[in-house]
Amino acid sequence: MFTMIRTALMSLLVFTILTGIVYPLVVTGIAQAVFPHQANGSIIMKDGKAVGSKLLGQQFEDPKYFWGRLSATTPYPYNGGSSSGSNLGPNNPDLMKAVQARIDALRTADPGNDAKIPGDLVTASASGLDPQISPAAAEYQIHRVAQARGLDEAVIRDIIARNTTGRWLGMIGEPVVNVLELNLALDGQK
Repeated sequence: MFTMIRTALMSLLVFTILTGIVYPLVVTGIAQAVFPHQANGSIIMKDGKAVGSKLLGQQFEDPKYFWGRLSATTPYPYNGGSSSGSNLGPNNPDLMKAVQARIDALRTADPGNDAKIPGDLVTASASGLDPQISPAAAEYQIHRVAQARGLDEAVIRDIIARNTTGRWLGMIGEPVVNVLELNLALDGQK
């Protein structure tokens, strides 16, 4: 009996060291050596300061910036510690209210824009942290951003095109525009 208990305790100790210490250190070391930018959160730096992560959406409300998807995180939008969707079904009145509020905000910010609003501008992603929008969602916002910045719409379309990521391997996923990177590119525009 003592031999079985001793073997079990030794196995527990060995596997605790292997899986709790050695394995995480090896994986972290490999990640830091091979993918240091991604392993450290894909942080975007501007003037030596971190302005955000390429992987997490941010709240933009100023008309001179492109707006991202809605965030369903609590207690505040784009809370990385509270990643979740709203889990509201398509017939839920609360979802309909949130969608209508976003439609109203978009129409108020750009009253002359009668174009159809892309779905990703009025709904939250599954994580509530999505940093990208579709090219159609960016296109919808061009008029507002151009007016607020005093820029020609063609200039902004060019910036969007340069910040659009295509499908992976040309066939997987959809083209997307990272909102933070797009807004930083706009801020760098003379």
